[in-house]
Amino acid sequence: MPQTLHNGIELPGSWPPRYSQLTLKAAKPAYLESPPTVIRINIGRQLFVDDFLISHTTLDRTFHTAQYHPASPVLVPDHTWENKGMHFLVSRGKWIQGPSAMPFSDGVWYDPQDQLFKMWYMAGMLYGLCYATSTDGIHWKKPKLDVVPGTNIVHYSNRDSTTVWLDLFEKDPNRRYKLYRFEKKPRRGFVLHYSPDGIHWSDEIARAGEGHDRMTIFYNPFRKVWVHSIKATGRIEGLEDPERMVRYWEQEDLEKSPMWGKMDEALLWTATDELDPIHPDSDIGRPKVYNLDAVAYESILLGGFAILETYYAGKQNDRPKRNQVHLGFSRDGFHWDRPFRKPVIGVSEQADDWNWGNVQTAGGICLINDDKLYIYVSGRAGRRSDHQGGHRDARGTTGLAIMRRDGFASMDAMGKPGTLTTRPVTFNGKHLFVNVNGEVAAEVLDKNGQVIAPFTQAHCRPVTGDTTCQMVQWKSNSDLSQVAGRPVRLRFHLKYGQLYAFWISSNHTGASHGYVAAGGPGFTGPTDTVGQLHSRKT
Repeated sequence: MPQTLHNGIELPGSWPPRYSQLTLKAAKPAYLESPPTVIRINIGRQLFVDDFLISHTTLDRTFHTAQYHPASPVLVPDHTWENKGMHFLVSRGKWIQGPSAMPFSDGVWYDPQDQLFKMWYMAGMLYGLCYATSTDGIHWKKPKLDVVPGTNIVHYSNRDSTTVWLDLFEKDPNRRYKLYRFEKKPRRGFVLHYSPDGIHWSDEIARAGEGHDRMTIFYNPFRKVWVHSIKATGRIEGLEDPERMVRYWEQEDLEKSPMWGKMDEALLWTATDELDPIHPDSDIGRPKVYNLDAVAYESILLGGFAILETYYAGKQNDRPKRNQVHLGFSRDGFHWDRPFRKPVIGVSEQADDWNWGNVQTAGGICLINDDKLYIYVSGRAGRRSDHQGGHRDARGTTGLAIMRRDGFASMDAMGKPGTLTTRPVTFNGKHLFVNVNGEVAAEVLDKNGQVIAPFTQAHCRPVTGDTTCQMVQWKSNSDLSQVAGRPVRLRFHLKYGQLYAFWISSNHTGASHGYVAAGGPGFTGPTDTVGQLHSRKT
């Protein structure tokens, strides 16, 4: 049966799509080529990462990058068990060690129950799963726990890529935390565990299907499915050799829903394409998608793509692989739009820096701390010398990058005022809110473009200044209930500055009822039900 999503996108009866081959051709998702006649905006802040919402504008779109917090790296290997584990380096023909304290996806979450930032990370070289906590997201503690007494190890086993998911939808308290761990020995595979506290984990519950080591998982709440992001290789139209790609598998229930068996049963999903630039030092030809983490953020799925540009094999074999973080956006939960083909969080070009290479996102991707997004990434400094027991993927640490809330893209008035008119939208709320740095006024139009009194530009009190959550008010009436439930257009008049997002809230707090990714101080669950009260609690 066809399904209509929260935003009005209609999915066909056969979903997700089943493609016989991926292609190098960069194609826009169908929902951008042919948007819904009427877009629903009841859930979440509405972002300007694409033209989905826009009918006409004289504003310019700018994509933004994150900036590293000066405290980075915020987590470093400083315990003996964080210098354990072994990795066989084929090029040198021997087993090596390397200190590490970084998420290899793993997860960074804010737990509203304990009111703590919590991080799960890889200790040592593919060694164990460790746990750290923080009250501010910057200064981290490694508590001594009872799993491996005297350490912060919470799961002692060989591992590769791992995902820890704080499931705030889970009704069984013993399954509040999910762990999918890629086990290398004695059997290769993605292994499911549960935990009530993120510290004490169950034995193996289930195994995923066939796959390679850099697998992850995320929950898509818009369709209520768990999605496996599966590292794979395969043929891409236009290329002679097999290419690195990501395959897809979804389940409503992690234990009971069908699982894929062989790799080719999982669906073809995504890879790099013709718009991804080749790095001048590339020794791999075209860039490759190395990993894909994802999370629901407000009204969209946010994808953290690690894009591999070069291995630095041979001429710089002390330097870690050049992975950098790119972002993608999806409104249907399957097709990705990557309009900004530059790294949002990148490597350093200075040898010996903590992020000299291999920068990748943590599971959960981002947290909301007041008016900022906190994005945790892994970085590697590489080896200093053989006698220190390292190699080019050694010295892994955790960095923190900062962005404005909703700050992936803005619509800008560049030197002169401009307007933005939405496509027809419907909503159930009462109050219009904006995220803006500048001065903006708004008016409400019927679906034919006629202004609806009293919501005119002349009666609008402009929002001025730098705010991530501010109500738009009109002089005589600011309650939009009289136009709720019927198609209208919103027109924004930006005198100067940047407009990042808008949304309709059911109350004066500005609660968006959108998803808050990995959470943050002040939020009580997986969605924003508090609005401006969130910032008062940080």
